[in-house]
Amino acid sequence: MKKGSKHHLDIRIDKLTNSILNTISGDSFPTDVHPATKADLKNVTKKTGWLFSWATELKFSNRQVFKLTIRDNPNIIQGLASISDYKDHYYLHLVESAPFNLGKNKLYEGVPGNLFAFTCKTAWDKGYQGFVSFTSKTKLIEHYEKSLGATHVGGQKMVIFPHDALKLIRKYYPT
Repeated sequence: MKKGSKHHLDIRIDKLTNSILNTISGDSFPTDVHPATKADLKNVTKKTGWLFSWATELKFSNRQVFKLTIRDNPNIIQGLASISDYKDHYYLHLVESAPFNLGKNKLYEGVPGNLFAFTCKTAWDKGYQGFVSFTSKTKLIEHYEKSLGATHVGGQKMVIFPHDALKLIRKYYPT
């Protein structure tokens, strides 16, 4: 299977939470992140409001796709992330919130931050000290610097270094 192209991340970090927050009630819900399967992605299509072809993303041999769900509701995907192990850090190809978690009437806040934190934790657990890189849309470079503590390292490349990775990990994965 081909390696695929790299995307420029174009998702706003709406709020850093310790899980995800219901925008109506303000209630916080614990989340889980698990590998996504072909069956999980059956209804994750452009026709249902998703922006990317996640079924295609799942086919790339050098990527893993993960789904974020509410702990007691594992069948409803709140967001997705596609990552690659580059043997010294993880590269984040795509992050997307479910269509119902976008815009001013979104149901939950904290989905993108949760998926960035998961990627940092994965990199930490692998022995990479939480190093994560990604390519940003130009207009969001400053946003990622402020919201995630990511560092702009040239062009559109961003890196989350260990200190800031640990902040995200502690926020979403308190011990």
